[in-house]
Amino acid sequence: MENLDFSRIHRFRFEDLQILLDVNSGSVHVIDQPTWDFLDYLLVNPFETAISLMMEQYGYEEAVSVVDELGNLMQAGQLFSDDHELEGFTPHTEPIVKAICLHMAHDCNLRCGYCFADSGAYHGQRSLMSLETGKKALDFLIKASKHRKHIEVDFFGGEPLLNFDVCKQLVAYGKEQGKLHDKIFKFTLTTNGVLLTKEVQDFLNQEGISTVLSLDGRKETNDHMRKFPNGAGSYDAIVQNFQDFVKTRNGQEYYLRGTYTHHNTDFAADVAHMVDLGFRELSMEPVVAPAEFDYALTDEDVFAACREYDKLARHYLACYQKGDPYNFFHFNVDLTGGPCLPKRLSGCGAGHDYLAISPEGDLYPCHQFVGEEAYKVGTVDTGIVNYDLCCQFQQSNVLSKEACMKCWARYYCSGGCHANNIRYGGSLTQPYDKGCTLQKKRLENAIGVQVKKALLQQEAPTEEK
Repeated sequence: MENLDFSRIHRFRFEDLQILLDVNSGSVHVIDQPTWDFLDYLLVNPFETAISLMMEQYGYEEAVSVVDELGNLMQAGQLFSDDHELEGFTPHTEPIVKAICLHMAHDCNLRCGYCFADSGAYHGQRSLMSLETGKKALDFLIKASKHRKHIEVDFFGGEPLLNFDVCKQLVAYGKEQGKLHDKIFKFTLTTNGVLLTKEVQDFLNQEGISTVLSLDGRKETNDHMRKFPNGAGSYDAIVQNFQDFVKTRNGQEYYLRGTYTHHNTDFAADVAHMVDLGFRELSMEPVVAPAEFDYALTDEDVFAACREYDKLARHYLACYQKGDPYNFFHFNVDLTGGPCLPKRLSGCGAGHDYLAISPEGDLYPCHQFVGEEAYKVGTVDTGIVNYDLCCQFQQSNVLSKEACMKCWARYYCSGGCHANNIRYGGSLTQPYDKGCTLQKKRLENAIGVQVKKALLQQEAPTEEK
């Protein structure tokens, strides 16, 4: 145990647990205080000194037991393991597009204060995607997906339901072309809910379209940022629509997505409110914005948000224990294996397996770059022409980011959002620091709640046969 690389492990406390993560293998261990203390000693002392300190504090037998247990874990490749899987790893050099984000409407019936898309207009002319352009986009996806059978389309905006008739026709066209080309389309639609009428709900259910619903939580929270053009809040106009819709699909194939800002760093209360409203598939995302905007997160806000994730984890577990669980997106983590190595290294597929398409048919690495000429990679007519830019995005993985190489969260985070890194980190290979802090806190809580759930399941009495 001499010269151990402590960047290969991560320790943290969650509620009453002390958790030890082996970074490379993904193994998670619940450890006792003697083991925690021994690792502290090893961090700053030679092995012999660490042993002596352990025997002074805990006695010979306990010290030997701790050393033996850690040695067994190391021998099994579950502690201080190396990253031999990375040997010879090379990402794909040619984009294989599996998903597209169709900007059905560069327009919106709300004027949300934090909208990165300039209230849907993307800093250009308000416009709707034509059926012809949409069909060309699906044709492009069929061709660009190459051997992939399952492909995905997200109807996005602005507000895509402003162009509902074209959405409907594209679903029909996708099903028709899928049969001809041996492809299976999966459609998703993101909506603010204002136009989520019964007709729309019936269509979404009939076609099995996954739906992302935008709500920021409590009425006062939501209405502070999510307003109509006349300044009125949107809460009262959308909540009933969302509740009615979710009931029609038995809680499946949707999630409610909120955004927290400087104005609601107490967002655990907003998530709890969503649960009280009957929603069980939830996400709450931090706003990302230039510091000069009054809703942007400050350093103090990030610190407060970290405490709020702790509060949210306690609420999550309390609901789980009383038999009324909900799913919080950022607490989902697979402790049994998780994604394959390329996915863990690359994370975001923007620019190579995922593209956004403007109403005019222009191709961009993702929705956050739409309208920026420097990031245009082609059109639905030409296909991808700027392969160099796509390659830059594709090569931007954990191995290309110095700040990520020794980070314990690298195989969960995968280097973060490309757009946020460029705009707020400084470059494609420089992670956005506030995002890193929040991501690591979410991950600790995610691992913690999954461990806690596993322990609770072990403790649960088994029914007599």
